[in-house]
Amino acid sequence: MNKQDLTKGKIFSSILFLALPIMGTSFVQMAYNMTDMIWIGRVGGDAAAAVGTAGFYMWFASGLIFLCRIGAEVLVAQSVGRRDIKEGKAIVQNVLQLILIMGMISSLVLFTFNKPLIGFFGIDDLSVVKMAEDYLKVVSIGLVFFFVNPIFSAIFNGYGKSGVPFAINTIGLAFNIIFDPILIFGVGPFPALGVIGAGIATISAQLIVTLVFILYLYRQKEIHLFEGLHIFNKMNKEKVQRIVKIGLPVGLQSMLFTFIAMIIGRLIAEWGYIAIAVQKVGSQIESISWMTASGFSTATSTFVGQNYGANQFDRIKKGYEVSFAIMAVIGVITSLALIFFAGPIFKIFIPEAKALEAGIVYLKILGFSQFFMCIEIMTNGAFNGLGKTMYPAINSVLFNALRIPMAFVLSKTALDLSGVWWSISISSIFKGIIIVTLFIGILKSVKKELELNEEVA
Repeated sequence: MNKQDLTKGKIFSSILFLALPIMGTSFVQMAYNMTDMIWIGRVGGDAAAAVGTAGFYMWFASGLIFLCRIGAEVLVAQSVGRRDIKEGKAIVQNVLQLILIMGMISSLVLFTFNKPLIGFFGIDDLSVVKMAEDYLKVVSIGLVFFFVNPIFSAIFNGYGKSGVPFAINTIGLAFNIIFDPILIFGVGPFPALGVIGAGIATISAQLIVTLVFILYLYRQKEIHLFEGLHIFNKMNKEKVQRIVKIGLPVGLQSMLFTFIAMIIGRLIAEWGYIAIAVQKVGSQIESISWMTASGFSTATSTFVGQNYGANQFDRIKKGYEVSFAIMAVIGVITSLALIFFAGPIFKIFIPEAKALEAGIVYLKILGFSQFFMCIEIMTNGAFNGLGKTMYPAINSVLFNALRIPMAFVLSKTALDLSGVWWSISISSIFKGIIIVTLFIGILKSVKKELELNEEVA
């Protein structure tokens, strides 16, 4: 399999053709949770609240995945840009070893401590608590597959071949779509398992994706980055440190973001399970634009990473401008959709009257920040491609943390629960403005750095 060389050729088509499969993969991964929510929402708002509450810990675990994923994407892309496949192989070897260890430890922790973890939210409804505990136990069993699949995808993306993970993840989604309603409601010989059925369908689909990745790599001998791979070899301390150095800011950012969301989730619980369900379903709907932006973020990261490795500043700058223009258009469209079509969109997930009414308010408020969220996430990818992951991490952590005092203050005013939603939307607006300003400023130092590299070479 030949890599996609992003250091030459038309920039718009290079980014677009790289981004589309990545976006597709992101949507497929998002669709696992969305499929669960659509079917669980038919069971009731209490079931949706339970799955959403347990989902916080899957979201938190994603921070560990980001730590390895970003390191893999950036370092593989930069090694490809330098034509250093040997270094790329070493990164692949060590990142897979690292993610397997993290996945097994996380699985053990979530399964063992499911009761106190769910108890953190202080939910009064005992049936919701029980369903949340059951769901968390089930998904924790298959957490290793949940961890390793994004890393396989990241390696292919950094190599410039984003179509492979899209195709493989789609196979898992098809399985999940078929078996979710069967296991949740019971069909034929299968009993109705409710939230447990949703969990079983999801981890089974993730297992299938892992197996197909392994089968693909076994048959496709020309994939040079995976040649000579031995999981049980001794890990290389220097390579692991490089992976962690690049990925740690993004991983911590993700985990802190989740922790902040959990604090806000605990505040939201004061309004009852309807409010919890609205926030979780609403965030799933919003994740459509988030995942679109994430696709372009990864494509931008790979594009910038390869051209940074090849000392091509003009392509870095032009590539960012192209990605910004695309995301600006998508951000505006998404904002308009959430503001003007909130009712029909939310009704797809939970048709209950009270939940629908609250959900419309949520989507309209979040609609005002979609443009800024899209350009923020894409710009984060540009920073990642340069290996400068600290800037977006600090920006994100700072303004996400401000959501907590804003939520507490605004929710005590006449805005009531809407004040919590406004705290999220306002912080997203500020994050987008500031990170773009920072990137424009950092480009000057990047230009000088690459010019100096050329002189030394």
